[in-house]
Amino acid sequence: MTSLSPVLKQATPVVVDHGLGSWIYGTDGREYLDFTTGIGVTSTGHCHPKVVEAAREQVGKVIHAQYTTVMHKPLIEFTEKLGEVLPAGLDSLFFANSGSEAVEAAVRLARMATDRPNIVVFQGGFHGRTVAAASLTTAGTKFSAGFSPLMGGVHMSAFPYAYRYGWDEETAVDFALQELDYLLSTRTAPNDTAAVLIEPALGDGGYIPTPARFLEALRERADRHGILLIIDEVQAGVGRTGKYWGHQHSAALPDIQVMAKGIASGFPISAIAASTELMSQAWPGSQGGTYGGNAVSAAAGVATLQVVAEEGLVENSRVRGQQLRAGLLDLQSRYPVIGNVRGLGLMQGIEFTAPDGSPDAATAAAVQGATTDQDLLTLTCGPVGNVVRLIPALVVTEREIGQGLERFDAALAAATASAGSDARGRGRP
Repeated sequence: MTSLSPVLKQATPVVVDHGLGSWIYGTDGREYLDFTTGIGVTSTGHCHPKVVEAAREQVGKVIHAQYTTVMHKPLIEFTEKLGEVLPAGLDSLFFANSGSEAVEAAVRLARMATDRPNIVVFQGGFHGRTVAAASLTTAGTKFSAGFSPLMGGVHMSAFPYAYRYGWDEETAVDFALQELDYLLSTRTAPNDTAAVLIEPALGDGGYIPTPARFLEALRERADRHGILLIIDEVQAGVGRTGKYWGHQHSAALPDIQVMAKGIASGFPISAIAASTELMSQAWPGSQGGTYGGNAVSAAAGVATLQVVAEEGLVENSRVRGQQLRAGLLDLQSRYPVIGNVRGLGLMQGIEFTAPDGSPDAATAAAVQGATTDQDLLTLTCGPVGNVVRLIPALVVTEREIGQGLERFDAALAAATASAGSDARGRGRP
């Protein structure tokens, strides 16, 4: 019998019958509170009526109208809607299918526009699984191992991961900036460096917010050296962090912004945005793709942005994120295995640390498994898998956050009782 690849690993045993809002209803008859949202994709919740209706209506008109062959109304509308929420000056868009594809388009544009070969990335960043995107990814070796040679011209610098170093944030930022300046003096000269690429909050790398001062310092160095700043908003965008875009927690503005995931509530579409002047420097024929800007996905994207605006979901993310974080900090005070709680809005990470200061991936995995037993769906992340990440839909209610915290508490109790853990673990993984 044909089956899925044995390499694929399911985070939960749940088989979905249907989903609605913050809930997944399994074929086993159980109701699961979904704090995974398809890895941050179903921003407006499962099957939001307005998104469903927009997609259903579009399917009856045209499903696929390849947008470099014939233009279609949903993509025109989606472009206009994104223009209303994008940072000032980013008035030109190229659409693709996935985050990886958009990241590669951003890097291609940066190299063409600057006529420079090198890209600087930061330790713990995740930018995708295709060859070039995996070459830019440092969130774990599983994303890039086994299919070398990777794309050349990639240089990694330190990320200000304060908890890992055992420092305060200011010290971590100072260190990371010193390392970046050293990299530009020793490995990739500024006039060989096309772009710096960073997430406003690390995703698979551990749900670590990028300090505002660090982003602003990257902007200053980019301006000083003629380097482009690419901000990867694939996971942090569209309200996820309590701001429309994750980088808006700082004063830094990107030259190129990458987006996907939450922009269409689960329909596959991604984009890069830049100024028309910059986008015009892409070589003719360098942008395209059969399915990019699909009509049904674009229609879902229009509906998604409308729902985000009409229902105040960015503000809901901020307020419910505060509620979630407060609850997690309370749990940290009661469970010694929780070494660090961090995040922005509805993008919260819980890092598990052993008493000796080492990362405790076993407990993180046990807690993640136990949440499923409590009818709460969660995921792990981090280079060694010792972080549990919580990613509720932007429509999540106060009651649902409360339910999620209660179920997470029960999962912690079950997992730590099983492991016999009783010592406070706080230190440097």
